Amino acid sequence: MPSIDVLADRLSTYLDDDQVNLVRRAYFYAEQAHDGQRRRSGEAYVTHPLAVACILADMHMDHQSLMAAMLHDVIEDTGIAKEALDTQFGESVAELVDGVSKLTQMNFETKAEAQAENFQKMAMAMARDIRVILVKLADRLHNMRTLEVLSGEKRRRIAKETLEIYAPIANRLGMHSMRIEFEDLGFKAMHPMRAERIRTAVKRARGNRKEIVNKIEESILHCLAREGMEGEVSGREKHLYGIYQKMRGKRRAFNEIMDVYAFRIVVDKVDTCYRVLGAVHNLYKPLPGRFKDYIAIPKANGYQSLHTTLFGMHGVPIEIQIRTREMEELANNGIAAHWLYKSNEEDQPKGSHARARQWVKGVLEMQQRAGNSLEFIESVKIDLFPDEVYVFTPKGRIMELPKGSTAVDFAYAVHTDVGNTCIACRINRRLAPLSQALESGSTVEIVSAPGARPNPAWLNFVVTGKARTHIRHALKLQRRSESISLGERLLNKVLASFDSRIDKLSPERVQAVVAEYHQEVLEDLLEDIGLGNRMAYVVARRLLSDNGEALPSSEGPLAIRGTEGLVLSYAKCCTPIPGDPIVGHLSAGKGMVVHLDSCKNIGEIRHNPEKCIQLSWAKDVTGEFNVELRVELEHQRGLIALLAGSVNAADGNIEKISMDERDGRISVVQLVVSVHDRVHLARVIRKLRGLIGVIRITRARG
Repeated sequence: MPSIDVLADRLSTYLDDDQVNLVRRAYFYAEQAHDGQRRRSGEAYVTHPLAVACILADMHMDHQSLMAAMLHDVIEDTGIAKEALDTQFGESVAELVDGVSKLTQMNFETKAEAQAENFQKMAMAMARDIRVILVKLADRLHNMRTLEVLSGEKRRRIAKETLEIYAPIANRLGMHSMRIEFEDLGFKAMHPMRAERIRTAVKRARGNRKEIVNKIEESILHCLAREGMEGEVSGREKHLYGIYQKMRGKRRAFNEIMDVYAFRIVVDKVDTCYRVLGAVHNLYKPLPGRFKDYIAIPKANGYQSLHTTLFGMHGVPIEIQIRTREMEELANNGIAAHWLYKSNEEDQPKGSHARARQWVKGVLEMQQRAGNSLEFIESVKIDLFPDEVYVFTPKGRIMELPKGSTAVDFAYAVHTDVGNTCIACRINRRLAPLSQALESGSTVEIVSAPGARPNPAWLNFVVTGKARTHIRHALKLQRRSESISLGERLLNKVLASFDSRIDKLSPERVQAVVAEYHQEVLEDLLEDIGLGNRMAYVVARRLLSDNGEALPSSEGPLAIRGTEGLVLSYAKCCTPIPGDPIVGHLSAGKGMVVHLDSCKNIGEIRHNPEKCIQLSWAKDVTGEFNVELRVELEHQRGLIALLAGSVNAADGNIEKISMDERDGRISVVQLVVSVHDRVHLARVIRKLRGLIGVIRITRARG
């Protein structure tokens, strides 16, 4: 472990003497604050913050980040307040330390919840100052390097958290070297035997490959010299966790992975990169479809390079990356590669710094929209995908999205309002399903409508955290407004029996009942009624009577329009349609479920006013309703086509069809048909009866 003097010497190569002295002062302050504290290994506790500062010094981070690294555990472990650090070292350093400090005062039901809350706090601190995440990553890296002193269970928990959150964050910020170390250390802690076996196999394979690697390297260098270009050529080693992931995810044998030879060519400028590409394509045949130009279109984390795969001597596949020195530095250290933190806020950050800020802004937006910390962390994990697709807006702007993204993900990436009002899309000028996965190079155009709302089915196929979070948020708001509206109608229906309405009651009485049910405002109580968590009958009794006298049942049935949305659903057991006699069952959390009056499933509670309510269909009811028909007919060729043709001729639509033979002559077909009402259903049945060989048609009624 280097001492503070050794670190100070290293810092003096790129920091002013005054700044180095501030870092020294932070070290001595931390040493005094942690006096008497020891790590599990038995070392003085201050060795940990010193090691974290050394990791940041390797990245050439600024003096405030190094000071925060020295002090990052002071608030949590020594009882020194943030205000004291503010007085001693200034507001910026105090804010950094506070951002990195873990949550300690709160008790959580599960470790997952604690982890999620901790990450939420860190996301908010990152939004104020991106250096928070760099100090946090360095802190986690040193903890991973010294994991062996912990118990097996704790080791595995920390390693899992690192692989799931910290390694992808390092990757998202373009910090390749740190990500590789996180993954290898995490893999070793999670699966020590597997890591050891792969490490041994790699060592053995490296010895066998040495001769071929040297030959390929020589031929590339000779090719560059012949073309008059200078460049550094080096063999690229595959890291243990990467090999393990490929073996597991792609079901490949170890030998298949090690048979690919990987090289990196580092040159002086961008122009030379493309010239080198032409030279190596002349040297060995390129593999079609394997060339990627990340210089023209950089990855989301700022990574730039040319990638190509060649057929080498004896048909050996060779993977080549070509980049400049600056790109090499950026690929390894990402946002920290050329850290120029501007104290002047007017200076706009550029390059990887700007991309990192953009990502953090998106994370913060998700945090504000998420229902709880666990939902937030799930969205962030989804958003940390390493692979991207690059698509274009109709005006030619490039959008980076995770692999597997759909047009809905694209719409939310453009703007939240575009996503919320999206109804269709055109991919390369052709209409396409919203669920279709996008491919790199496609041009995507979103068709939106002012009154449109997000569809719950979108949650089954969206990929990005932003889309998922905003859809959930919009559905919650939509569900709440629909629940309040239905709750108000249900309550007014019961109150109408007493010639009363909610707005006729005294505000004091209403507020007293709202408080009685432990709600803050009337809307919360109405939402509960609409969701079926409270019965309108019981609430009305409390509103109208202090003694809780029974109320007569309400006179007229409640009219259903079909536009009530998420809080009203139609029972699948009896599939009611407009025109049928119906009853509503209030189900906790689901709202109202509409059943046929004669449905057997609600027979026992049919006359309970707290569970069921009489319904009718409004004259202006709209929508399509599914109904199940059972058709018995003589077996004949083209049976399904005949049935489909008849339903279509009556303007119906078949949603589902299944068939079984009762004997060799008679077939029984189950049809789920979409209709508008009973009159429309009668028209469909009349068409089906007109078919030759139809014996009987019956409707399933629960």
